[in-house]
Amino acid sequence: MATPDFVLALREKIGTASLWLSGVTAVVLRGEDVLLVKRTDSGEWTPVTGIIDPGEEPAVAAEREVLEEADIVAVAESLSWVRVIPPVRYPNGDVSQYLDLVFRCRYVSGEPFPADGENTEAAWFPLDGLPAMSEDMRARIRVAVEGAVRTRFER
Repeated sequence: MATPDFVLALREKIGTASLWLSGVTAVVLRGEDVLLVKRTDSGEWTPVTGIIDPGEEPAVAAEREVLEEADIVAVAESLSWVRVIPPVRYPNGDVSQYLDLVFRCRYVSGEPFPADGENTEAAWFPLDGLPAMSEDMRARIRVAVEGAVRTRFER
């Protein structure tokens, strides 16, 4: 599902006004490979991303999004980065801004598959052979791979 029901319900009340949401980025590692998905909306390769449902634990959201989007079972092992991303204006005029929680996740099982229609492809890529992607997404992967003992906070 591209837009969660709770966001659609909020949009009925606030229209396209800026909406503050919490999101996750799941950087799933299998050895020296990282799981990436190719987004339907932009055609860009990214780690799995998604919105945290109301009351949902963030690590659980990361694991759920990986299963829903790529048909991969993964376990969130550490919180790597906490930051606010700039506002996003969608083609329909909606504006959202996200608190993004980047999790380093460990692969458990499954073969990558674009399971929910949000992506056209899902695949493993070697960390030293990533496809073209935004510097922002590369940074999310880089911070998670570094595996620092402490969480990185944007300042």
